Amino acid sequence: MKLLRYGPKGQEKPGTLDTEGRIRDLSGVIADITPDQLHGPALDALKAIDPTTLPVVEGQPRYGVPVNGVRKFLAIGLNYADHAAESNLPVPAEPILFTKATSCLTGPDDEVMIPRGSQKSDWEVELGVVIGARARYVSVENALDHVAGYVLVNDVSERAFQKEMGTQWDKGKGCDTFGPVGPWLVTSDELGDPQDLDMWLDLNGQRMQTGNTRTMIFDVKTLVSYVSEFITLEPGDILTTGTPPGVGEGKKPQVFLKAGDVMTLGIQKLGQQRQVVVGWTQEGAA
Repeated sequence: MKLLRYGPKGQEKPGTLDTEGRIRDLSGVIADITPDQLHGPALDALKAIDPTTLPVVEGQPRYGVPVNGVRKFLAIGLNYADHAAESNLPVPAEPILFTKATSCLTGPDDEVMIPRGSQKSDWEVELGVVIGARARYVSVENALDHVAGYVLVNDVSERAFQKEMGTQWDKGKGCDTFGPVGPWLVTSDELGDPQDLDMWLDLNGQRMQTGNTRTMIFDVKTLVSYVSEFITLEPGDILTTGTPPGVGEGKKPQVFLKAGDVMTLGIQKLGQQRQVVVGWTQEGAA
């Protein structure tokens, strides 16, 4: 099943995508797609719905973040060996964990705003994991039982904030609009193996990133288990799992985002995103 939220910011309605790519309205069944809908009988009830019985949503509405009420937005760095190489960093011995502020979450096609003072804003296409059942000290073998589904994420990053202003990556990862997620959440049973998904990102029509989740250093089940050793994962939490090579920081010469740029990205089975980059304004930060 593909779960989504559509409509203007702050007024999103719940929906699902049918087999012909049409949005079907779920608002007659549930008020919203929240963490409470992502596990147990609630999720089973949604999966049991015949999409053809739901109203078709006409036109091309905006997509919002697929889950409302995300509590934690966690991320893994340097999880592809070739990305570590382009960053001139060693392959990590264990996962590098950092956070993205939930205030950076935004719809998959919303504008990305360059932060005030930024000179090195960058892109990262990533596989996002959405937690469905509470995970605390879970084993690798059982980790995927705690996953509701998967989403496409652009882990937008400001490299100077991230690496040149102390040791904490969070400053360059959680800026407003730096967390496009969606367009939909694909449930685990529909997606299948998360370790064989093609992924790509274009900047202004030029291919920048090409990869596949099979080249992750730490696979999804290992990451969920590892993070649960330190942080209790709750339904609705998003864990984004690293990016393949091709980021702007790794180009020679380096390439960074500027106002007017257009990022287009996708992951097999998870849809596509498109973001226009805009300059910083106080109004845009609201």
